[in-house]
Amino acid sequence: MSRLPRQLQPLWPAVKVGHRAGARVLGGIGRRTGGPARGLPVRAGTSAEIAAAEGAPYHVVHEARIDVRERPVGAPSSHWYFEEHLRTPVPEVSVVELAGGRVLGKHAAVVSAGGTLDLDASHYFGIAGWKEHPVHWAPRPPEPREIDGTVAVLAARGTGHNYYHFLIDALPRLGMVGQALPGLEPDHWVLDHHTRYQRELVGLLGIDEQRIIEPVGGLSLRARRLVVPSLPNASTLVTRETAAWLRTHLPASPAAGTLPERIYVTRGHAPNTRSLVHEDAVWAMLEPHGFVRVDPGTLPVQQQIDHFAAARVVVAPHGAALVNLVFSRPGVRVLEMFAPGYLNGGYWSIVDGIDDSRYRYLVGGGAAVPRGRAMRGLMDDVDVTPAHVEAELERLLAD
Repeated sequence: MSRLPRQLQPLWPAVKVGHRAGARVLGGIGRRTGGPARGLPVRAGTSAEIAAAEGAPYHVVHEARIDVRERPVGAPSSHWYFEEHLRTPVPEVSVVELAGGRVLGKHAAVVSAGGTLDLDASHYFGIAGWKEHPVHWAPRPPEPREIDGTVAVLAARGTGHNYYHFLIDALPRLGMVGQALPGLEPDHWVLDHHTRYQRELVGLLGIDEQRIIEPVGGLSLRARRLVVPSLPNASTLVTRETAAWLRTHLPASPAAGTLPERIYVTRGHAPNTRSLVHEDAVWAMLEPHGFVRVDPGTLPVQQQIDHFAAARVVVAPHGAALVNLVFSRPGVRVLEMFAPGYLNGGYWSIVDGIDDSRYRYLVGGGAAVPRGRAMRGLMDDVDVTPAHVEAELERLLAD
């Protein structure tokens, strides 16, 4: 989700261009005026390249591969977005140990002692190269906080303010560290911890809050030993390993057995938030079909997990709350609705990995984005009619 106020969301594409340009300019100034002495990167490379160049221990968790997914059905049929993502490269998943490694800023950018930005751990959305990374918006980072111990980095791009990215990008890295370095107990975790849902998830996973270092805009630390897992889902398409780890470590409670089996996931009515334009009319159609309206953002995390674990049918506009589909039971049916200016396959990828599941999509009215063009309508509202939703729901339930 863009961080702009909802009234300014239509300006997001232009703001993004300006943000990238600002990073290039400020980074260039920083590299000429002493920023590298405080950790500003002077080059970029993969974790493997950094390990080879600096003699750092490097652990492979999963080999690189191609994930192949089934073609989803929906309206319009054979949408080019899904056609282009049927085969998705999954990069090597790894953990690297950096002596004297640094962590900078609210996105927890990782920079080696040799001044290399770790691209596997510090991936960022929609940039054309490492010089556009937002770490450069602080061209002279503060003097680092020195930690004479082991620090493991879990935070990453988007994990500070988005439920989806915290659940998918940050928490599974805990499992990657455990797999690469069994029994490791770092002195500190770099992990977001300021929202209610973050604190609840940290508690559910048993992470000691006293050992958490919060990534904020002014963060600058250097550790004797920095343990850095790569991002498990850099493409935002969720791997089966990530979903399985979350289901195993965040199980449903017995209360799930008492919850409704058909849910409609609302995003409210505020404009420019991916809300459903005609939600009241759509809800009037859904309610007689046995649906219960659920607003996950108002619920504790455990209740969110339980609702999705209980659900046999889920209908929703695209939004972060659907990441809870990772907790869904085999056989779940999902209808996801999009605005034509922004499609994202993250939840399709989750459902594709659930046994006996069915997924359908419905793209609402508005100007379609041609193949090859960037989808910039990140927060566009979804305009669908009750008749279209009902028709796709009938097809979903008949499959």
